[in-house]
Amino acid sequence: MGLLRIMMPPKLQLLAVVAFAVAMLFLENQIQKLEESRSKLERAIARHEVREIEQRHTMDGPRQDSSLDEEEDMVIIYNRVPKTASTSFTNIAYDLCAKNKYHVLHINTTKNNPVMSLQDQVRFVKNITSWKEMKPGFYHGHISYLDFAKFGVKKKPIYINVIRDPIERLVSYYYFLRFGDDYRPGLRRRKQGDKKTFDECVAEGGSDCAPEKLWLQIPFFCGHSSECWNVGSRWAMDQAKYNLINEYFLVGVTEELEDFIMLLEAALPRFFRGATELYRTGKKSHLRKTTEKKLPTKQTIAKLQQSDIWKMENEFYEFALEQFQFIRAHAVREKDGDLYILAQNFFYEKIYPKSN
Repeated sequence: MGLLRIMMPPKLQLLAVVAFAVAMLFLENQIQKLEESRSKLERAIARHEVREIEQRHTMDGPRQDSSLDEEEDMVIIYNRVPKTASTSFTNIAYDLCAKNKYHVLHINTTKNNPVMSLQDQVRFVKNITSWKEMKPGFYHGHISYLDFAKFGVKKKPIYINVIRDPIERLVSYYYFLRFGDDYRPGLRRRKQGDKKTFDECVAEGGSDCAPEKLWLQIPFFCGHSSECWNVGSRWAMDQAKYNLINEYFLVGVTEELEDFIMLLEAALPRFFRGATELYRTGKKSHLRKTTEKKLPTKQTIAKLQQSDIWKMENEFYEFALEQFQFIRAHAVREKDGDLYILAQNFFYEKIYPKSN
């Protein structure tokens, strides 16, 4: 083959190169069309599933009481941060939804944009609060925190989330864009073909591993304000901390995911009854693992840790970790190396007036 290439006249070589380039462009165009068709098919299937559920509720007859009781009116939003074991946790919700009788809905935004337009915010809030056929509901997707109170709703959803050590999260995401994972191994990834390691990227000052890429968990908790997405904003970090404490029911950490699930099962059994056992024994507990991931060297980590952005993201992570461990310390006890949930530790007395 090499001999043929040497003997080929320059014009034919040029034509061969052009033909190859045209063929590659054609193939990429066909792949893009297939991706668009797949996306349209997924949306059509989703709409069909929604119609089926709504028809099933209609055939079952109207509810005797138009207002739902407290547990049946419950909505949980898991605005999942990418590469924090969110798929592993979401799979548990899917596995339990039929048994525990609730609905799971994926919030699929265009190009995974975490910021919704104002009109989409209104639509989303209306869906969440008034879509009775989907209650109780568990919504999950890569969207930043949205304050329902500003839309005048009477009852806000319950927010939960999981965050991860910021450098570990970035490393995982870096390799995920290049090699994918074992969940959908055949899917072509955006950076597929790029064999550069994370260490090499940092050493060369590459954009995919720049400190600015660490800025994600803070804006996800901060929300839809423009300042939230201003990289390195102290106001954004303070707002993220405020929301974590005041607007989130529970925020766990990837490194202690089982404890997070255990606490949710104890506090919200309507959704998570059986979740801890499923996580410990189920085949899907660690379903999604990034392929070809290489741990960064100490030198790479030290270089990233010099960044003010890392310092802020790490401060937020440590803040979340401390809060989670505080909640866990007051909810569980350890015995023979295992954790168990504490029983109810309060009761009522001196109840007046006395009944006859």
